Amino acid sequence: MAVQTTTKTTAATRAVVRRPGRWIDGWDPEDAEFWAGAGRRVARRNLTASVVAELLGFSVWALWSIVVPQLPGAGFVLSADQMFWLIAVPSLVGAVLRLPYTFAVPLFGGRNWTVVSALMLLVPTAALAVVVQRPDTPFGVLLGVAALAGFGGGNFASSMANISYFFPAQEKGAALGWNAAGGNLGTAAVQFAVPIVIVAGGGLALERAGLMFVPLVLVAAVLAWRFMDNLSAARSDPRAFAVAARLPHTWIISAIYIGTFGSFIGYSGAFPMLLAKVFPEVGLTVAFLGALVGSLARPLGGVLADRLGGARITVVSFAGMGLGALGVVAALQAHVFGLFLGAFLVLFVASGVGNGSVYRMIPAVFRETGAGAASTAGCIGIAGAVGALGGFLVARGFAISMTTTGSLVPALLAFMGVYAVLAAVTFAVYTRGRLGTARV
Repeated sequence: MAVQTTTKTTAATRAVVRRPGRWIDGWDPEDAEFWAGAGRRVARRNLTASVVAELLGFSVWALWSIVVPQLPGAGFVLSADQMFWLIAVPSLVGAVLRLPYTFAVPLFGGRNWTVVSALMLLVPTAALAVVVQRPDTPFGVLLGVAALAGFGGGNFASSMANISYFFPAQEKGAALGWNAAGGNLGTAAVQFAVPIVIVAGGGLALERAGLMFVPLVLVAAVLAWRFMDNLSAARSDPRAFAVAARLPHTWIISAIYIGTFGSFIGYSGAFPMLLAKVFPEVGLTVAFLGALVGSLARPLGGVLADRLGGARITVVSFAGMGLGALGVVAALQAHVFGLFLGAFLVLFVASGVGNGSVYRMIPAVFRETGAGAASTAGCIGIAGAVGALGGFLVARGFAISMTTTGSLVPALLAFMGVYAVLAAVTFAVYTRGRLGTARV
């Protein structure tokens, strides 16, 4: 019979019980005495290991964004449209996987699923290492291998769901912010590291872009196995998603999140390719800067939203994104790299701020409407999945613009129009409308 260790947390009879397999029963972070004792320490230990795994997940998700621009140098003959497809399809697959990954935590346990989902990253990285050495690989095979990188995008949903169970309400936002920021930084990390690794020692060894992740993934899996826990209290009710799906605010917020998070993922994926196409003389050494500043701006968006209201900051972020896109158009027409880079960094910062402010809006909106916590959780899951589709739409928008007009300008003008519409909707519904309070 398994030995159970019990830790009293209050004068009440309720207790926390640890079972084999690092399962914990009776977890209650809202119990102040328990949280001040062992609870906070255990939660932070799980958060640290989760951030490491999540950073690698995002890195793999964004891996093709930095590999694709260098495929011609490895002997591949691809059209611009085909190259943008290879960048876009990981975002599409990652978006689709986000909902089932959310349910994996209650089904398998947060620690167990973190280990499994981390090890699954070996599939897309090993497959990439194989195909990039064969320039005669059919495009359909390349597209299938790129799609496997979507595993990394799905990891975000399960990671966020898992960490949310560990923290009390008053610290949940900060914990999720750190977890999300750690993941987002993975995009910048891979775009910084890959160009260095693949040319180390001379020549172009593109297979290293995949092989470099093998030891990192194994370390992340070991850390999760050693330092994370499974919570039996973790529950995910599919009915919450059904209820949220029937509420108009879920879909309004999802559309808004396409504009913020979708833009961040889309521009992060496309930026290295745009650099290679428009300013080939510059190289890819600065490609990571966009994802870096966008990731760092996400917590700022949450802080500003707490002080000034999420809806107001979201409207301002869309205005900033519109100005950034306008600056990129001007840079393309004048062919000025400094303006091109600066305008794109404005786009990234504004989208990062918007990511933080929209996530702050969701619980506030459902609190004001009286929809309840279950609907809030359902909306977060749906909006996260729908928002990730923006990464696919942005990449395909650039591809269509280039193949039909030979210019990126029409795509950017279309994006500006979308930002204007979303800003107007946010203002009308959540700033000026019935819910127009500082709390939203």
